[in-house]
Amino acid sequence: MLIEIQAAAGPAEAIVARPSTGTGPFPGVIFYMDAFGLRPRIQEMAQRIAEWGYVVLAPNVFYREGTVAELAPAGDMSTQEGREAAGKAAFPRVGRLTPDKALPDIDAWVSALAALDGVAPGPIGTTGYCMGARLAVRTATSHPDLVAACGGFHGGGLATEDPDSPHLGLGTARARFVFGHADHDRSMAPDAVARLGEALKDAGLEASNEIYEGAPHGYSMADTSAFHPEATERHFRELRALLDGALKG
Repeated sequence: MLIEIQAAAGPAEAIVARPSTGTGPFPGVIFYMDAFGLRPRIQEMAQRIAEWGYVVLAPNVFYREGTVAELAPAGDMSTQEGREAAGKAAFPRVGRLTPDKALPDIDAWVSALAALDGVAPGPIGTTGYCMGARLAVRTATSHPDLVAACGGFHGGGLATEDPDSPHLGLGTARARFVFGHADHDRSMAPDAVARLGEALKDAGLEASNEIYEGAPHGYSMADTSAFHPEATERHFRELRALLDGALKG
């Protein structure tokens, strides 16, 4: 289902997914989409996580650019050409979602999750995909007392040399982290993976920071040409172990 949230710069739509069985209350999870926006694949992934016993909120982080319907990919992304065509519209939005915009929105997403019916008080989890992995990390570092689990999958730009790189805030985090990086990813090269690993270690955080061999950037998105089934299933296994261990243990 879609709900409306009052975010920092106006109303934003969000997907809410709930378990189909059980009485709750359930721990909450914020799901950060990839650059292609909220669409049926994101709904499917959010519902799969919800069935593990969570209430999942997936906000339209690009609400400043348009509604879910307005930003939805128009063509077939299952071919390389189609994915590239969709990216021409989607990728510039990523650069425009700067930290000074993202951080106030994160506060809104966290508040909205807590206000949903059936969400248990206490720690929450977050998971993000592609550029959404940066938002997941920023959520964990800006709300360290609340976020107990953070996953990032085929993320880009997590550990750059920029002064506002997400990894630089890890010293404040208290969450457990699981990262499943794409192989040969120009947006998260091996030196960046190593830099992230060092930051996690220096912060004393419990973390997994692995490259999924043979998995391309975007591997979990079954509606695109980047889909890699084996890496996708590995990510779901590792994400479930992370969430269950941190939020139900």
